Amino acid sequence: MKNTIYKTALFLGLMLNTVNAQVINWGNTGKEKHILNANIGAEYGVVFGLGYSYKLNDKLFPMTVGAEFSIPSGNTLLDDYKAKAGANVRWIKVHDFQFSTRVQGVFRRFENENAAIANFGLDMAGVIGYYRPRWFGGVEVGFDKAIVTHFKHSEHYKEIYPEVKNGWYEPATGGNFYYGAQGGYSFRNQDIYLKFGNMVSQDFKTKPLLPFYVQIGYNYKL
Repeated sequence: MKNTIYKTALFLGLMLNTVNAQVINWGNTGKEKHILNANIGAEYGVVFGLGYSYKLNDKLFPMTVGAEFSIPSGNTLLDDYKAKAGANVRWIKVHDFQFSTRVQGVFRRFENENAAIANFGLDMAGVIGYYRPRWFGGVEVGFDKAIVTHFKHSEHYKEIYPEVKNGWYEPATGGNFYYGAQGGYSFRNQDIYLKFGNMVSQDFKTKPLLPFYVQIGYNYKL
């Protein structure tokens, strides 16, 4: 029973803020080095995010490194949040078709009436798309994995299970696959984009009440 509660709580925490990664138009990367991002989306709840990326080069394999922070809407600010940092690399360019991958380390926190849950994980994704200077579109497939998780149980939970202990739990980790489409429009040094798709847990069986995500984002490049 306890393991079921652990997995359910962790799965809900993952679903609340799984997909908030910044979208890049690889066909409109000029001399600007800095990319500021703001986004809002729906992933079981409403999620707000901010991000920053730095472009390292414009050569054979263009790359950006950066960090992102997101919170779901709720009554208590910062009860739940996610921070990510990593790199995004464009590997292949054939005419206007391009393929890129993203790898980010993740730290996230989620709290409910049973426990406050914090975990470290890894988010990996690949995107293949058609990129033009003014517009772009593509498809994305990714996996968000919680590697190790810390549980701090509430007094309410301890009354039900007095033998429970706080601490790090590797067996209680989980992950989500996500897949979807993205597209946007670029003008001057700015991008606006839309991304949407579906999510499923790593067992390919469990889904949230709303098994989809939608995000609208804005990039400002300088």
